[in-house]
Amino acid sequence: MIDGWAEAFLEMMAAERGAARNTLTAYGRDLEDAAAFLKGRGVGFGDAAAEDIEAWFIDLSARGLSAATASRRRSAVRQFYRFVLGEGWRGDDPSRRVEAPKKGRSLPRVLTREEVDRLIAAASARDGGQGLRLACLIELTYASGLRVSELTGLTLAALARDPAYLIIKGKGGKERLAPLNPAARSAVKAWLAARPGFLPKGVKESPWLFPSRGRAGRLTPRRFSQLLEEAAIAAGIDPARVSPHVLRHAFATHLLEGGADLRVVQTLLGHSDIATTQIYTHVAGDRLREVVESKHPLGRK
Repeated sequence: MIDGWAEAFLEMMAAERGAARNTLTAYGRDLEDAAAFLKGRGVGFGDAAAEDIEAWFIDLSARGLSAATASRRRSAVRQFYRFVLGEGWRGDDPSRRVEAPKKGRSLPRVLTREEVDRLIAAASARDGGQGLRLACLIELTYASGLRVSELTGLTLAALARDPAYLIIKGKGGKERLAPLNPAARSAVKAWLAARPGFLPKGVKESPWLFPSRGRAGRLTPRRFSQLLEEAAIAAGIDPARVSPHVLRHAFATHLLEGGADLRVVQTLLGHSDIATTQIYTHVAGDRLREVVESKHPLGRK
């Protein structure tokens, strides 16, 4: 069961955060290292206490690992436990109270509005239903700031009556409203006309908005990431800069650039802590400053 937790975490890192293969491999080794240490203390990830995690942190230093390697391993386990807590698999985070060297938080990757338009155009240019599906996926993510797991988990019933809002059950089972703009609603209507052609063989109906003939019966986060990468290449955008989570970042950043209140963006993203949302103010602030410096007469040298 614990292996399943780690696998789910790595799947999330790949699909939602666009983690590179090398990063995923490193995080897998980090979790294996922590699991082996905890096993020696007679516990696992599911029942480890804060004292157990603290002992592992101390052991990393005692082994003489480089500061960068030790920091990454601590970070991997911290992120893993935040994911486990968010999924409700544990009611506490044993890594939370343990102090570790602090590093500056990196800013999220964000696409410009023009790049999002190019991405949608490239998706729409694909043949038939494939293009309608990918364009719908991108429009929904960008219009509502959905997490990729929330997107691929949408049911047909949730959009059957052309709603202006979706009721999304996010991390920890918390519900929130996610808006749908006219472009997203039009994309959904177009996709619904092509959707029957994507049903599994021998199946007349499926509860999922994005059914698939794969084993899961619906489009997987990993498959959406792959399709998004193909669209990025077709749009002339570096695929390393594009992922489902980057579209969510773009949703938040472009809202703030347009003057949206930070608390509103926090609610739309489903963040429990506004500190998580505040990272987008730095991204939006940098872009606004660039505009002022390049367009304002006094900003020109």
